[in-house]
Amino acid sequence: MTKQLHIVGGGMAGSEAAWQAAQMGVPVVLHEMRPQVGTFAHRTGSFAEMVCSNSFRSDDDERNAVGLLHWEMRAADGLIMQTAAAHRLPAGGALAVDRDPFAEDVTARLRSHPLITVAEGEVTELPADGQWIFATGPLTSPALAEAIGKVTGAQSLAFFDAIAPIVYADTVDMTIAWRQSRYDKGETEEERTAYLNCPMTKAEYEAFIDAMMAADKAEFREGETAGYFDGCLPIEVMAERGRETPRHGPMKPVGLTNPHKPEEKPYAVVQLRRDNKLGTLYNIVGFQTKMKYGAQTEVFRMIPGLQDAKFARLGGIHRNTFLNSPTLLDDRMRLRAQPNIRFAGQVTGVEGYVESAAMGLLAGRMAAAEILGRDLPPPPPETATGALITHITGGAEAKTFQPMNVNFGLFPPIEAKGGRRGRKDRYKAYTDRAKEAFGAWLAM
Repeated sequence: MTKQLHIVGGGMAGSEAAWQAAQMGVPVVLHEMRPQVGTFAHRTGSFAEMVCSNSFRSDDDERNAVGLLHWEMRAADGLIMQTAAAHRLPAGGALAVDRDPFAEDVTARLRSHPLITVAEGEVTELPADGQWIFATGPLTSPALAEAIGKVTGAQSLAFFDAIAPIVYADTVDMTIAWRQSRYDKGETEEERTAYLNCPMTKAEYEAFIDAMMAADKAEFREGETAGYFDGCLPIEVMAERGRETPRHGPMKPVGLTNPHKPEEKPYAVVQLRRDNKLGTLYNIVGFQTKMKYGAQTEVFRMIPGLQDAKFARLGGIHRNTFLNSPTLLDDRMRLRAQPNIRFAGQVTGVEGYVESAAMGLLAGRMAAAEILGRDLPPPPPETATGALITHITGGAEAKTFQPMNVNFGLFPPIEAKGGRRGRKDRYKAYTDRAKEAFGAWLAM
């Protein structure tokens, strides 16, 4: 009889790991503490619940590293990408989904799989026997985090992550705001008009920055310091790094034309992206925040077009934990101190839904292969998945290890032939090489 694989955590990584292992014929027990034990960020007991953005980011698999990661996961029969396609929302060139139906569908498919059993309740120890994958994410429970620290002999690292607010669409003033994706990106009219845009003059921008900087913020507990992941900075922390920083980040006005005032170029633009299929909810793109709730309502209503906004959810901040994976994990994602334990997802030091799911895909396949009596090496570093695992299990400098999104800087460089390549040609060369290498790995 085939041994069981135990997976702890039903987020993106745990869900994908369970699916991959079960599809390889290995019985899986999927442990999930929610809804019995909740977290700061989760609202439901569904698997793969999206707690921050509803976007898997760019879906361009020819010139974008995260789009390439989408392609690789689809090629590997990935559950997360399959389900995302079924619940896709217009978002220009991005892959955004209707978050609740997406999570409900993932949950239904896992619960109905004949080789997957769901065990509800909290796991607080690292078992000495059996094959286990811990995919408990950045909100690993305190008891389990303590157990991990005891086994590894090292403290988990920590950074602070923030959640963006969500606005009811019918409270946005469309005499001020307008619909447009940046640079009109998208194949259909719906995609080209997927975002709501709120323009700001220089005076409005300056007043907004002043109010945001002066607003009451969430306090950290004694002994905690903020080590934010740069890809998810609170908007006010971004402003603290330079008043113009938000205007060159999420509030950049480029690629947009205000039809209400076509001759007037906005000084800054706040974008809102559709958050559900009905189009009744929109999240404020890049506006993760640690402002207190009362201050958020007051400050965000200073945005032209949002002066009467009502919020379905306000932003928030929480403490995320992750392992120093270059020190603690081998290239099969096993804990060096206890090889029957694997880790996957954000707790390994990758950042983002897609990256987390990709590490779950790998851990599930590697663990299942071991149970079936064979060794599965990681994908080549020329692939997006391989570049990530190479980075977190030895490619990164352990002393300065921080969460990382997939990017072409993690890939082995491509030598230009016949002269210097342009950036688009170079990225296409990366993706062509990756697809060939990943296909060969899947055939192993």
